[in-house]
Amino acid sequence: MLSPHPLVLSEFERVLANPAFKLIPRHLSSTLGPDLRHLQVPRAVVYVVDAHVARPAAGALLSNILDHYPEARIIVVAEKFDASENYSLLQMGAKGLLTYEEAREQLPRALPLVANGGFWVPRAVLSGFVDSILGGSHSRRLKADSSADLSRREQEVLNSLLENLANKEIGNKLNISERTVKFHVSNLLSKFGVRRRADLILLCYQKRTAEPIKQSL
Repeated sequence: MLSPHPLVLSEFERVLANPAFKLIPRHLSSTLGPDLRHLQVPRAVVYVVDAHVARPAAGALLSNILDHYPEARIIVVAEKFDASENYSLLQMGAKGLLTYEEAREQLPRALPLVANGGFWVPRAVLSGFVDSILGGSHSRRLKADSSADLSRREQEVLNSLLENLANKEIGNKLNISERTVKFHVSNLLSKFGVRRRADLILLCYQKRTAEPIKQSL
């Protein structure tokens, strides 16, 4: 957990006072973008970043984390978000967005879901983000016809991904091992020509065949 505010760190330590969580609080002594861009960040499964700092500085910190740990999962907390900030943070790689007020109740539930590859983002925000990609100049052409080449099991795994289930949950649902789930997910990424689960989910939104990823918070 990374924050420039000791009180925020203290509050989240209280919220996450559970043996299931191993919390590493890190007080940010600087909120300048260049300093955060080169900050030494310890390895963790999920990073909770307090974006109360200026947005360019928050972006520098996210870039720093993902440059060093490309598979990192990041939840961003802030007093509030607007649409442009939501989309910018998601574009940079954030997997969760929570206001301080929401985090007090929802952070203990969001952490394990995000750690297992899910998103903790209001449905309306994610849907709007996808629309912004499709209508913007950064839209990429993806393999839209790959679904016809899926095996029955791959289609089942894909459907489960679109329900925002983690690998372990998919395995329990389909009665297969977590390793087998990872194998099928890897095949799906290859068949659809994307590198990340998030890109696969966005592609399915593009095709308008996906179920809602999660209900609005």
